[in-house]
Amino acid sequence: MSTRVEAPTHAQARPPRSAEEFVRAVERDGIEFVLAMFVNVDGRPCCKLVPAAAVPRLLADGVGFAGHAVGSIGQSPADPDVVAVPDVTSYSVLPWRTGLAVVQCDPHVNGAPWPYAPRVILRRALAELAGRGMVLKVGAEPEYFLLRRTADGGIAVADPEDTGPRPCYDARGLGRSLDHVAEVSRALGRLGWGNYSNDHEDAHGQFEHNFDYADALVTADRVVLFRYLVQMLARDAGLIASFMPKPFGHLTGSGLHLHLSLWGTGGEELFLDEGDARGLGVSALGYAFIGGVLAHAPGVVGFTCPTVNSYKRLGARGDTASGSSWAPTYATYGGNNRTQLLRVPAPGRVEARCVDSSANPYLATAALLAAGLDGVDRSADPGPPNEADLEAAAAQPSSGAPLPATLAEAAEAVRRDAVLRAAFGKAGEGEFVDFYARSKHEEFAEYHRAVGGWEVDRYLTTL
Repeated sequence: MSTRVEAPTHAQARPPRSAEEFVRAVERDGIEFVLAMFVNVDGRPCCKLVPAAAVPRLLADGVGFAGHAVGSIGQSPADPDVVAVPDVTSYSVLPWRTGLAVVQCDPHVNGAPWPYAPRVILRRALAELAGRGMVLKVGAEPEYFLLRRTADGGIAVADPEDTGPRPCYDARGLGRSLDHVAEVSRALGRLGWGNYSNDHEDAHGQFEHNFDYADALVTADRVVLFRYLVQMLARDAGLIASFMPKPFGHLTGSGLHLHLSLWGTGGEELFLDEGDARGLGVSALGYAFIGGVLAHAPGVVGFTCPTVNSYKRLGARGDTASGSSWAPTYATYGGNNRTQLLRVPAPGRVEARCVDSSANPYLATAALLAAGLDGVDRSADPGPPNEADLEAAAAQPSSGAPLPATLAEAAEAVRRDAVLRAAFGKAGEGEFVDFYARSKHEEFAEYHRAVGGWEVDRYLTTL
């Protein structure tokens, strides 16, 4: 829930810019192994462990994967290998294991970037944005739950004393989990990401770590690595770090709020207008971007809230122990108002609060960018900011469509959105959005077929 004004990124060291610099960095840093990593459509990190002696081969040829085994990436068992081609600028020394580094990769098939690969999709979108003379910068606020297994195989908050009615920012709750929180902070510091705050969030056992904003692809890479880092550190401590949006029905869910700003290639802040008549410090271009995101919100949410569980967080209103869900219900925007889908926390940037902790950061960013640019192209006017408390009982905005209530609704909104279809492009013989929407419909159908405890409790002996 940071309200920090953006500040320049503080890089610990300049990343490699060439294969030769990458090889020298591996030698300089005493690296024994490199993780060649990418994520599938569901955001699951996949990798191979490459010995330092094989790094020249990795740089020359990439490393192959059986794409169907990777999971959701648009391949069948009959398809040729997915080859992970390293982006040397993403090289990072992992701070919790001596001699281990990671490099994010762009999956290729038959020598061409694979159009189902999330990082390839975002890279393409950013290249098209550069053709407009613009750069997208993004700040991320990742939230997660720190949990432990119970004797019966269930889950519980890692800290058994974390039971207070208003745990957000609680100093004692943070103090009891200080070993974990401080270790994450130290790791982010060693990575050079500019970690500036770490806090106990609104739910029991929930935490957030903040680091400096950066170019969109860099931030998406960092979110992927952050999740991996946090989960590995938790596991080493005998705990579970979960990015499931809402593991407990009565607690606030976890978000991945993204702060967006467009910049000119000369460093101009294109969303900034100190003379804004609406008083938010946003330019006409910024308002048009906001209008575009709101117009395409149902489809955008299909990418920013990509799981069945996501929709138990969205629009929960006051059905939590703290009395707030901190998640939007309608496609609205406002100033420093956390009940809106888009918040303007400070002049020159926009926070998307419709993104949850399970989102694939590449796809979520690409969807928000595509929707916003459509608004720019149409000079969309989002109207005046909404300053109502949209979590209040029976609150309903005068404008702003309700967000999808289920993953199935969101998947259908993705499928029907012509702007998103065009932005995500063709993949093989079909549109990427068709593949994506179909996979999400299948996920919802699998969930719908399962019989859960709620149904048994409600219907077993009452019908």
